[in-house]
Amino acid sequence: MAAMAAPPPAESPVPPGRRRPSLLAVEPLLFLSTVSLGLQGPLATQYLWDRLGAEHGYSDRNSTDSAGCGNGNATADPLRQEVEALVSHWNLYINLGGFFVGLFSVTLFGPWSDSVGRRPALILPAAGMALQTAIYLLVMYLELHVAFFLLGRILSGLTGDYNLILASCFSYVADTSERRARTFRVAVLEACLGTAGMVASIGGGQWRKAQGYINPFWLAFAASLAATLYAAFFLRESVKQKKAAKLFTLGHYKAVYRLYMAPEHPSSRWKLALYSLAFFVIVTVHFGAKDLYVLYELGFPLCWASDLIGYGSAASYLAYLSSLAGLRLLQLCLEDTWVAEMGLISNIAGLVVMSLATTTPLMFTGYGILFLSMAATPVIRSKLSKLVSATEQGALFASVACVEGLCSLVATGVFNSLYPATLHFMRGFPFLFGAILLLIPAVILGWIQIWDSKHDYNHFQDASLSPTKD
Repeated sequence: MAAMAAPPPAESPVPPGRRRPSLLAVEPLLFLSTVSLGLQGPLATQYLWDRLGAEHGYSDRNSTDSAGCGNGNATADPLRQEVEALVSHWNLYINLGGFFVGLFSVTLFGPWSDSVGRRPALILPAAGMALQTAIYLLVMYLELHVAFFLLGRILSGLTGDYNLILASCFSYVADTSERRARTFRVAVLEACLGTAGMVASIGGGQWRKAQGYINPFWLAFAASLAATLYAAFFLRESVKQKKAAKLFTLGHYKAVYRLYMAPEHPSSRWKLALYSLAFFVIVTVHFGAKDLYVLYELGFPLCWASDLIGYGSAASYLAYLSSLAGLRLLQLCLEDTWVAEMGLISNIAGLVVMSLATTTPLMFTGYGILFLSMAATPVIRSKLSKLVSATEQGALFASVACVEGLCSLVATGVFNSLYPATLHFMRGFPFLFGAILLLIPAVILGWIQIWDSKHDYNHFQDASLSPTKD
């Protein structure tokens, strides 16, 4: 394959009268991309509910918005349960297709960005998300089969999808931040996820109720397109030493492999593996629960309308902002690991309450208890970043994105299959299952912190006992 040359270096001269873009902030791009994703997620599920319900003769959606779902017979309605299961399965197929393709493209583009720069790895996935949204719009305008949603996800996955945007944004932050401030800097980036998601959820729910699905999806398309243009024309490159590199080569996959298997870093290997495992479990539970929130809220006995669904999604995203504030305050008196442990406790308690929620106030109480639930992931991302060199950040966050892709694969497979299978005895069982799983990362993070503390103490003791020269 011919080598794909890197963009000209930032130091190259520019013609008189023209200024090269000088913005060193990746947050606007992540904000726009998350707005697009936040609009599409809940609305796509509701669109599937309406389309598939109408095709199978279940057209009681309007009465569900009011009080039609709130009777005792709704829980035993076999047609309603059939539609719920069908929507859950289509969500499974769409997410499986997109993330399985993205699993391979992210690990290709991520290490490539270590050589050619971060901007190409931000432009491609943003453009892919715009293409996906355009296909979704065609499905709605032309009333095409919902299987075309799967086509859109696969095409977006080929360009890296949202996971590559996350990987490149976090690599960008690692390129431009100091080690001691990196945890909070990563948390600020994750707070952008929450802000954008909250805006998209509230606006999307109200907008769909007022005008239907088409207009909110046009905004999602515009946001993805704006993210593409921002990366192409306004974002400054963060990789200082760029060089030409082939794109289609196994070397990029080997770079990810070497992170975990390099013999010269024996202590880093097992820490990378354990932190990745903890991250995998946390994000799997997060994705799995998030996939089910809308279905859980649509069904009996909650029977939420689209505006309440929007408020619920906004409340889930609000945890990003409250976790940022909590992280900043708790860092003043606690190690990062113990802040992450408190975040996991918040997550576990919130999911347990949600699993038992039969009323709207109790469901929002569960959302409220999740106020610190997003504190663990920035801590883990920061610790992973500090285990590798500056020239391996792209490969590292590509592997993290690969883990996130696998999380989505497992989450959609497990949670979307578990939900219809447990409807008959406990609707909230998947949330309870997720809370139990979160005990695994809690043990891993605590054990690594205790091991590091003992290792540092022994090293200090050895240094203090060793003879010194006069």
